[in-house]
Amino acid sequence: MDRNNECRWLEASHWIKIEEDFEELGHWGRPHLSYLTFQSLMEVRRAFTKGTVLLDLPERSLAGIANQVLDQMIYEGQLKPEDREMVLRTLLLQHSHPDASTSLSNVSPARLQRSETKDVTQPLLAEHQQIEMKSFLPDPEQGEPSSTAFKKPLSEKISPDAEATLVLVGCATFLERPTLAFVRLKDAVELDSVLEVPVPVRFLFVVLGPDSPHTSYHEIGRAISTMMSERVFRNDSYLAEGRTDLVKSMETFLDCCIVLPPSDIQSEKLLKTLLPVQKELLRKRYQPMEKKVSPETELLGDLEKELKAHARKKVDDDDDDDPLRRTKIPFGGLVRDIKRRYPKYLSDIKDALNAQCLAAVIFIYFAALSPAITFGGLLDDKTRSMMGVSELLLSTAVQSVMFCLLGAQPLLVLGFSGPLLVFEEAFYKFCDDNGFEYIVGRVWIGYWLIILVVIIVACEGSFLVRYISRYTQEIFSFLISLIFIVETFVKLIKIFQEHPVKQEYINITAINSKGEPAAPQPNTALLSLVLMAGTFFIAFFLRKFKNSSFLPGKLRRVIGDFGVPIAIFIMAMADFFIEDTYTQKLKVPKGLEVSNPNQRGWFIHPLGFQNSFPILMMFAAALPALLVFILIFLESQITTLIVSKPERKLVKGSGFHLDLLLIVGMGGVAAMFGMPWLSATTVRTVTHVNALTVMSKTTVPGEKAHVQEVKEQRITGLLVGILVGLSILMEPVLKLIPLAVLFGIFLYMGVTSLNGVQLYDRILLMLKPPKYHPDEAFVRKVKTWRMHMFTLTQIACLVVLWGVKSSPASLALPFLLILTVPLRRFALPIFFTDTELKCLDCDDADVTFDETEGQDVYDEVQMPV
Repeated sequence: MDRNNECRWLEASHWIKIEEDFEELGHWGRPHLSYLTFQSLMEVRRAFTKGTVLLDLPERSLAGIANQVLDQMIYEGQLKPEDREMVLRTLLLQHSHPDASTSLSNVSPARLQRSETKDVTQPLLAEHQQIEMKSFLPDPEQGEPSSTAFKKPLSEKISPDAEATLVLVGCATFLERPTLAFVRLKDAVELDSVLEVPVPVRFLFVVLGPDSPHTSYHEIGRAISTMMSERVFRNDSYLAEGRTDLVKSMETFLDCCIVLPPSDIQSEKLLKTLLPVQKELLRKRYQPMEKKVSPETELLGDLEKELKAHARKKVDDDDDDDPLRRTKIPFGGLVRDIKRRYPKYLSDIKDALNAQCLAAVIFIYFAALSPAITFGGLLDDKTRSMMGVSELLLSTAVQSVMFCLLGAQPLLVLGFSGPLLVFEEAFYKFCDDNGFEYIVGRVWIGYWLIILVVIIVACEGSFLVRYISRYTQEIFSFLISLIFIVETFVKLIKIFQEHPVKQEYINITAINSKGEPAAPQPNTALLSLVLMAGTFFIAFFLRKFKNSSFLPGKLRRVIGDFGVPIAIFIMAMADFFIEDTYTQKLKVPKGLEVSNPNQRGWFIHPLGFQNSFPILMMFAAALPALLVFILIFLESQITTLIVSKPERKLVKGSGFHLDLLLIVGMGGVAAMFGMPWLSATTVRTVTHVNALTVMSKTTVPGEKAHVQEVKEQRITGLLVGILVGLSILMEPVLKLIPLAVLFGIFLYMGVTSLNGVQLYDRILLMLKPPKYHPDEAFVRKVKTWRMHMFTLTQIACLVVLWGVKSSPASLALPFLLILTVPLRRFALPIFFTDTELKCLDCDDADVTFDETEGQDVYDEVQMPV
């Protein structure tokens, strides 16, 4: 109420799917789920039963609507004729919208009284608690309050074709009972100065009633608004032909409501048990049983059948475009990949002209460089410098550039991975034990890789990736994580054995032929432990920090995304300033030199360097080539499947056959130059796609942001490859990195790869009482002992694989791994039901875009880093 005793309507809440309230402190609160009182719902139902209902009203102004409503209310006996003018004047009061200058502390709630009181000092709307119809006193120094600052954010939340519902509630002391007027306009119209944003109004509710300590008209208004924000009731309101339909829709709404009786809830976890009940009620409400249609709606039924037939035809067309569908023609899948992807080559260049792509290049460069340096150092250690950092950096650069120029899915990030490192170690050990030249054996593996991939692509063998379920992926990931973790501590123990902690050290200045200390060094083992643990904890906690609630989101994510480079830099600097303690450093040759120029050059002679390579081994190399192919096939094809999920909305398509041919073929050629073969890396690829994903800005409060588009182009991967290649020139910097720091990154990769692995979660559940088990489908729908039996089968596979890995037959590890596919497909269904297998072995990982606290891309993928 202003100085002239004039009242206004003040907006107290609005709904854009969920509720936002104007708080007492003078600002809009956070969007939240509406909670309704049982009394308010009963009042609304009673008002619907006896209130005024006007359908398809042709009026186009608030004054015309108000006159029609009051005439009908008088006709039905809801309002006395002598009160018509007063109520009309109230309905036509000016509408105001709160902003930063408004506070409920200077707003006076009010109630409507008869005009016979003749008390000019008494406001037309006297004070009352919790009502929608409110008045406020504007600050005379600021003039009329303005909500301009709020219009833009609010308008961004509303879809262009939206229609509004206006709910006006207030207290009228001269009424005997609450009354409701429901109006549905024939056409949605924009009412001048009524809503904060120019949205056409389709529905209008007016709720008036007597002053009662047991009735809150504010809660009644909230109940009506919440009902109209619910899609089924709103649709029923559009289609209602009379009061009966509205009452019936109200009753079905009440049938799906849950009433919490007054009780002392000891734990919030008890409330979570209501979620399955609520989901079941929603399922029944949104998927009602088929009902017999009337003759008038048979035409609509026929139309619906036609639409379904059209949808089926569209699905068939989509199947034709399925990149994994077999054509039964030699190289048919490869030809289809080329025809599908290459016509979009020009757009792959144009779409890169975006600032977001430049930011992605910087981010992915560090994401690709850190593992390349880490794996390069470990590869150098395991192969005695036959391959190292320079070979891995050059291989990553060349293959990444070639793949981005020719690949069907250029968003894939090629790199070295843990499974390939395990194979290289096993193959080197095999060659060393049997007197074969390791680097020459890799050349023949490369030849066989090219032959194998040509055969597989000709037969369209990529379709086999459909049969690799989560069961196999999680065994694979868990095994590699275990190898990473154990290997880290084995390396650390080796350092403690070479440089034990003791009271006295002798001849600490002696140097051997390799330029390394010939005697144990003081504090080396302890400093290595500190460097390894420090690197791990910095990288690990920066990853956790990324999804915490500290600092603004963008700054927090930048720090988290560069967690691994930051950890390497900090611990390398710490080692650099501790000059009096020796630590083993990363071996990096100068420029384009190979890691071990005394043993090999850049071109590897296929017949051998020092001795002739056995002819029998030239043909026997087909077996390890098959094992390498299995590893590359598993990781690359599953990575392509992950980024091709419909939720990611990639529109240019993928090419499983073409990409597999390029990745494996380039790996075969790389072996001729003594460089590592690569595969598509899952985590780095998903991170790359996320960095190029544009999320919608016009989102409804409380809803998840959805993908607007993905910048599908070739330039980011191309530039990343070039930058990784130029990193070879960073030899003066790279040689300062201690190996203990890389061991910390190795441990970090092992631990983080366990995230999102359901097998790891189920192993932990074996150690917990059932009452502490989470509310997951594989827990709720599968008996606990059956779940543990399924977990034990995977543990048994892990034990067998670990035994093979630790034996002289370690090269057979990929072959035994692939045997878990027929085990899952043919053996497990004998002991487990289909329902149990669907719960325990389903791909239910959510696609992660905007990471929330405690979740990131590691939770989405089950493949190793």
